[in-house]
Amino acid sequence: MAWNQPGSGDKDPWKQPKGGNQGPPDLDDIVKNIQKKLGGLFGGKGGNGQGHVGGGKAGGIGVSLIVVVALVGWLLSGFYVVKQAERGVVLRFGQESYVTSAGLRWHLPYPIESAEKVDVEKRHLVEIGYRSNPRTGGKSKVPREALMLTEDENIIDIEFAVQYQVTDAGKYLFNVNNPEATIVQATESAVREIAGKSTMDFILTEGRDDVGQRTKTLLQAILDRYESGIDITKVEMQEAQPPEQVKAAFDDAVKAREDEERFKNEAEAYANDIIPRARGKAARMLQEAEGYKASKIARADGDARRFALIEQQYAKAPRVTRERLYLEAMEQVYSSTTKVFIDQKAGNNLLYLPLDKLVPRARDDDSDADARAAGQASDSAPQPSRRQDSRKDLRSRRTP
Repeated sequence: MAWNQPGSGDKDPWKQPKGGNQGPPDLDDIVKNIQKKLGGLFGGKGGNGQGHVGGGKAGGIGVSLIVVVALVGWLLSGFYVVKQAERGVVLRFGQESYVTSAGLRWHLPYPIESAEKVDVEKRHLVEIGYRSNPRTGGKSKVPREALMLTEDENIIDIEFAVQYQVTDAGKYLFNVNNPEATIVQATESAVREIAGKSTMDFILTEGRDDVGQRTKTLLQAILDRYESGIDITKVEMQEAQPPEQVKAAFDDAVKAREDEERFKNEAEAYANDIIPRARGKAARMLQEAEGYKASKIARADGDARRFALIEQQYAKAPRVTRERLYLEAMEQVYSSTTKVFIDQKAGNNLLYLPLDKLVPRARDDDSDADARAAGQASDSAPQPSRRQDSRKDLRSRRTP
């Protein structure tokens, strides 16, 4: 029989059976049950209104427990760790309160206090006039920062690398809004001032280190005036060159200047080599002349004294002195000759010829004759030799 026919009884499918709980629970009932339980936990009437006193005590304990747990969690949120290279700056309602060092620290939790950590040992790098690309390893130019006007009204392209580190964490956080942008602008201003007081040749040649040091000093003064808490550790000029439009002409001028310096250095090296030699040669010639002069004077003085002594002896014994002078002269003459004189009257059959002395003397005479040939070739008339003069003198003295 169908459920909707008369006499079928209570067979409505939308109604639950009276004695059982076989269908799914109603969502409204579930929500009401949850509300009753929560109300009982916090001191309200739960269920049918019974157990009001016990439920109130349980609700008070639960609320206290939740408050304590929340308070402990809030207090624990104030702990923070500062690394060795960092400094912690505690802010109270957004204003700097104090600075903490490395270690486990605690501050009043948010929103009363908060902590900012700053690395004071790391060296940061700021690039002026260019930007590096870590992925490709190259760099891109920034002409707005790199182009400077020098004192001699030339445009130069300069690139700088600035290294800095934080010395005062509080000033670094609160006195400077954007530290790197501030350093870029301050460095650009300092470099423009230094370049405006220097010539282009000075910056490109011997003034690179000087420009970097002066830029560092001026940049540090600017940042100290800002009270930025930043210390500039190094300012290095990466590159300095003329603009691309005139680089070829400038390279030719630089090459010509380098050639000029090279020629000057070579000339100075030659002068430093030849001048000492000339001075040494002149000093040697002067010393030789002085020695020759001294020897001639000494020889003349000795001859004069010898002649005076001979004169004294000649005055005492003229014949003996004359014979002695003759014998000494003959000994000197014959000691250098290769001729052998034989006395036929007092001679004998056995002759002694000193060949061991005659041969070396003959060689010496030949060499002397060759040396005198150039001087004697210009003379037209033959002149008697010293040996011939001595022979004539000997014959004249031997003639009765």
